[in-house]
Amino acid sequence: MDKFNLEEIDKTFTSYKKGQIFDGVVVTKRPDGLIFNIGGKNDAFIPVSDFDSFNDVKIGERFKVVITKQKNEEGLIEASKRDAQELIVGTQNAQKLKLGSRFSFVATSGEHGLHSKMGEYEIFVPMAEISSHYIHNTKDLIGKQFEAVVTEYDKENKKIIASIKLLQEQVREQCENLFWNSIFINKVVTGKVKKILPYGIFVDVDGVDCFCHISNLSYEKIDSPDKVVKEGETLQFKVIELDRENKKVALGLKQLQESPREKAIKEIVVGETYSGEVIKLLAFGAIIKLENGATGLLHISNATENKQKNIYEIVRVGDKVQVEVIDKDEDNQKLSFKLIS
Repeated sequence: MDKFNLEEIDKTFTSYKKGQIFDGVVVTKRPDGLIFNIGGKNDAFIPVSDFDSFNDVKIGERFKVVITKQKNEEGLIEASKRDAQELIVGTQNAQKLKLGSRFSFVATSGEHGLHSKMGEYEIFVPMAEISSHYIHNTKDLIGKQFEAVVTEYDKENKKIIASIKLLQEQVREQCENLFWNSIFINKVVTGKVKKILPYGIFVDVDGVDCFCHISNLSYEKIDSPDKVVKEGETLQFKVIELDRENKKVALGLKQLQESPREKAIKEIVVGETYSGEVIKLLAFGAIIKLENGATGLLHISNATENKQKNIYEIVRVGDKVQVEVIDKDEDNQKLSFKLIS
């Protein structure tokens, strides 16, 4: 009779490595899990927690498992059906990738770059390919999800080298092309205030830096842009200037607001009489400014019935006058007056 050899048993166990996949069959069901044969006289244990519906598992049922532990408290190899399925699907997904393919991953470690796995494939993003900005350490990136593009693919050794930075540059270029193909004067865009300067603000519109001068932030005179906007704030702007050749876009914030002139003209009622002041003389009439700030034209024909008179014979700059509003054009911001006295 052969002597019981513990060393040989240990050798058998050590030949099974964590992460290996095996086909096998259910040989025994226990309250705490399954005894699963993975070949010859070698059995593994699969805990009940590995199954969504443990009662449905039958003795004699075959499926794939992955080794999760070389030996448990009973001296059995531990395995997982669920992990094997995830590993197989991950490997299949990795095998579909090719140079230039875009994929997502969760960083699991950060030694000299970012590491992860996709099934049996090792994924590595070198430090220089994580970002266009300097990365001091990668500890804060572990556990986070990233999108990257495949730059090297080694099917034989099951390794994938990827770049997050390259994908970001590709996306940025696509966004810029879309931006320049769709931008036009008077278009209303949504942008995020990126930087505030004494003379204006830089605004990020779909990844493109645009500029809004302080004079185009408000109709009121302001001494600093931060009186109107805050850094990080998202607002709507109007495109007021466009230079495609030099890739420059000027935005306006006040252009989407009602101007004091528009507001003043809206208050005026045709047929009503208002007090005003002559502020300018023209060859054919005078410009009158009403008390609410609205301005309009007093044509010579509405100032006198004497066609031989010139306007300076009727009124002078600085004169206080009473005028009747005879016409109002809100769209073009124009008023027409008739002299009362």
